[in-house]
Amino acid sequence: MKRYFLLLSCLIAACKAPRQAQTSTMPATFDKQGHRGCRGLMPENTIPAMLHALDLGVTTLEMDVVITKDKKVVLSHDQWFSQDITTKPDGTFMGEREERKFNIYWMTYDQVKTFDVGLKPHPRFPQQQKMKAVKPLLSDLVDSVQQYMMTRKRPFPFYNIETKTNPDFDGVFHPAVPEFVELLMGVINVKGIRDQVIIQSFDFRTLQYLHEHYPDVKTAMLIEAFDKRGLDDQLKALGFTPTIYSPAFQLVDAKLIKACHAKHIQVVPWTVNEVQQMKQLKTMGVDGLISDYPDRYAEL
Repeated sequence: MKRYFLLLSCLIAACKAPRQAQTSTMPATFDKQGHRGCRGLMPENTIPAMLHALDLGVTTLEMDVVITKDKKVVLSHDQWFSQDITTKPDGTFMGEREERKFNIYWMTYDQVKTFDVGLKPHPRFPQQQKMKAVKPLLSDLVDSVQQYMMTRKRPFPFYNIETKTNPDFDGVFHPAVPEFVELLMGVINVKGIRDQVIIQSFDFRTLQYLHEHYPDVKTAMLIEAFDKRGLDDQLKALGFTPTIYSPAFQLVDAKLIKACHAKHIQVVPWTVNEVQQMKQLKTMGVDGLISDYPDRYAEL
């Protein structure tokens, strides 16, 4: 009888547990995220960059996704082929004035694969290793990562996926938010990584759709450095409590971290590249960092 009451008490406690308990499936230790894989070291948002970041010990792979004309989910920070990283199929570099003409949402993935995004020297990341690379399908990336970690008998990472949507671009550079999210969730569900995924966005519409239709999926609200609203106003605009608050690192101080933790929200700022800044933020109490140089985490 005592065992029965003990079991009943545990079940009641579990039912009363707050929704924030879902965050227990986040990395158990300090979350070391590799921005676009490891943009400072390898071509951004490519499979080689993601695998190299894993070798550097990241716990979460941070990435961006867009949608093609044939409804494929592809890794890309921009909805077009950026001049910073692109070599066109004819072998010439992409120019500043033409990049937005190469709208990925107007291309099939077979067309996207003809552009190289790993050979052009990056103007802001001179250490970046150059190699032939294409923008991969999210599905192909997941397959590569899972196989890579199984071969090495290491735990699978988390995937922090940013939806590249913008109210000004609806129907032009990407589909409407519901379609975008459903296409993304389709890949996530087929690949069986739902528990390993965080979906982040500056566009709160994405997060609101997820909260309504996929409330179990972890979410991160991205905050720009110029956003001077307070935390409470930002949360009011979002309309619910996300798993993670992810601001530009310049906005973070001990008061903000304390306020987020009081609401059971983790704090993971972006994009932190200097070791001293990393150390300061970790000392303040952030739950993780996003960096172009995940090799520098070893110095923490």
